[in-house]
Amino acid sequence: MTDATLPPPEPGEKVAAQSAEAVLAQAETAVEEAGFEADMAPLDVPRRLLLVHAHPDDETIGTGATMARYAAEGVAVTLVTCTLGEEGEILEPGLEHLAADQQDGLGQHRIGELAAAMEALRVTDHRFLAGPGRWRDSGMMGTAQNERPDCFWQADVDEAVRELVAVWRQVRPQVVVTYDANGGYGHPDHVQAHRITVAAFDAAADPAYAPELGEPWVADKLYFGAVPRSVLQAGIDLLRESGDTSGFFGVEQAEDLPFGVPDEQVTTAVDASDHLEAKVAAMRAHKTQIAVDGPFFALSNNIGQRAFGIEHYTLARGARGPAAGPHGWEDDLFAGLDA
Repeated sequence: MTDATLPPPEPGEKVAAQSAEAVLAQAETAVEEAGFEADMAPLDVPRRLLLVHAHPDDETIGTGATMARYAAEGVAVTLVTCTLGEEGEILEPGLEHLAADQQDGLGQHRIGELAAAMEALRVTDHRFLAGPGRWRDSGMMGTAQNERPDCFWQADVDEAVRELVAVWRQVRPQVVVTYDANGGYGHPDHVQAHRITVAAFDAAADPAYAPELGEPWVADKLYFGAVPRSVLQAGIDLLRESGDTSGFFGVEQAEDLPFGVPDEQVTTAVDASDHLEAKVAAMRAHKTQIAVDGPFFALSNNIGQRAFGIEHYTLARGARGPAAGPHGWEDDLFAGLDA
C-alpha cells in the first residue's frame, strides 16, 4: 500500500507528514471520485466566462449568483480555483480534526464541498490551477503559513501565469472575473490570484508568449469583484435592526470596514436574484466554512453578511457597455459584446 492509498485517519489520530506527491495523488483521486472530470463546452458557445478564485467557497460567496445565472442562460462558465483552502477555519462540528494544526485534511475535504457547490450552481467546468493541491492555502497575511515554500503566496508567478494561460487559451473567454489589487480584503491568496489573472490577460493575447499552449486569445473584458459601500451599509443597518451588533466587526459605518469600494468605482450590477436559491444551496455545500441561517450567513471568521442575489463588479479592462442598470451601471458582464 502506497502513501497515496492510505486510509483516512480516525478522529484525533495523529498523522505523519506526507510527501507532496502523496498529497497531490490523494487530491486527484478525490476530484475523480467527486465526478470532476472537466466536461468542456464546445468553443462555439456564444458566451464564455472565466472566473479565477483563491479558495473553495470564494466563488460562491462573491460570484455564486452570477455563475448560476449565466450557467442557466447557457453561458460556458469555467471556474479556476488556486488552492484547496487548507488553512481555513472549521465551522462544522465534528470536523475539527481536519484542521491544519491537527490532521491537515481540510483541503481534501473541501474538494468535495466545492464539487457539491458547483452542482448547485450547475457549473460543470471547474479546474484547480495546475492541478489540485499544486499550491497550498497561504493563510492570512503576516502569518507563518505565508513562508511555506509550497503556498500560493510563494508561487513562481511565471509558472502560475503559464498554467492559467493554458486554460485561458482552451476555453477562450470573452469575460474574465477575479479580485482587485487588494484581493477584496487583503488575503495574500486573493492578491496573488489578482496578479496572475491580470498578467495572464496580456500573456494569453500575446502571439509570442508560449505558442505551444495554443492560439493567442484576446479577452474582451476583465472585471474585479466589488462590494459597494452602499450595499455594505444596508447590510450593517439590517443587522443592527435585527439586534445583532457584533457583525461587520461591530462597526456602524461601511467606510470603517477593511473592504468595500465607493459606489462611483462600481461599473456593473448583475441581478441574479432569480438564482439566489442556487447560491444559498452552494453556500450550504461549503459547510465547513459557511453557516447559513435565513437571509444572513456567518463566514468562518464570524463576519455577518447579507446573501444578496445582486453581485457587483468593477470593469478593469475593456469597453464599458450600455448603462441599462441603476446608477448608470451595466447590468450584464457581456454588455456591449456581440452574442
